[in-house]
Amino acid sequence: MKRLLFLGLLFILSYSCASEKPNFSPLSTSFYSESKGDSNSNKKSININIKENVNASEISNLISTFPKFKNGDVNEEVTGLKYSLQNYLYAIDAGNISGKNRAIKSFEKSYKKIQKIRQRLNKDDDEVLNRYLVRLKTNINVIEDSLKGN
Repeated sequence: MKRLLFLGLLFILSYSCASEKPNFSPLSTSFYSESKGDSNSNKKSININIKENVNASEISNLISTFPKFKNGDVNEEVTGLKYSLQNYLYAIDAGNISGKNRAIKSFEKSYKKIQKIRQRLNKDDDEVLNRYLVRLKTNINVIEDSLKGN
């Protein structure tokens, strides 16, 4: 009987004293502050921190995982696109507006060339390339919108 009582008490205490696990997601704090209308922050003084920005992290991740294709021209242009994206992230991190603008123009030029020559790829490679390009462009647009909002 004592054993059953002890196990029951242990069971109740273990569930009633459970603590919440900390959430280290960068999205959770931003959504919380937006939903609560964080009055302590001034919207004009928000600066983008590339090292902690989710979109910049995804761009870096996409650069590093970009696949190789069978077409050499596409691979060559993708290399130029990656270089432009790296320069873009470095320019934002350094606060270099003219460097950022040059990198964006270079990215757009490579993007347009890739759009022209991707017709030579087979359907599967074309779909993979399209997914990467869409995600890159979306993340750049989000970063640019956040920079314009400052």
